[in-house]
Amino acid sequence: MSKINPFHLAIPVHNLQKAREFYRDVLGCQEGRSSDHWVDFNFFGHQLVIHYKEQSKSESSNTNPVDGKDVPIPHFGVVLHWAVFQKFSKDLKSKHIDFVIEPYIRFEGKTGEQATMFFYDPCGNALEFKAFKDMSQLFAS
Repeated sequence: MSKINPFHLAIPVHNLQKAREFYRDVLGCQEGRSSDHWVDFNFFGHQLVIHYKEQSKSESSNTNPVDGKDVPIPHFGVVLHWAVFQKFSKDLKSKHIDFVIEPYIRFEGKTGEQATMFFYDPCGNALEFKAFKDMSQLFAS
């Protein structure tokens, strides 16, 4: 796999301070530039920007069934190295993250074996972090 360019993702948050504390203090993302309406973060080597947006009453979450679990959509996250995922998930558990889907292994012993977990930020944005036992199988079918 060649070097990947960082992505840029901007997401809405209805409570800038709670979201800022979550990404900085819970997930451990380094804070970059900011204003009174947005904050940049180093999201595992990528640029994530949280933008204040008043909460809409019409916003609702959707799910898609995967492995008998309700996977929130849309969602975003990062593919971590296996050992990093294990340490990160243990750290999140110690911080009492309310997982939508607890860390578990998919396709155990098969092509594409991966660890995955899902949770929400304080403003309802769904995140998935995953890791592949063999990173070369990231796009394996």
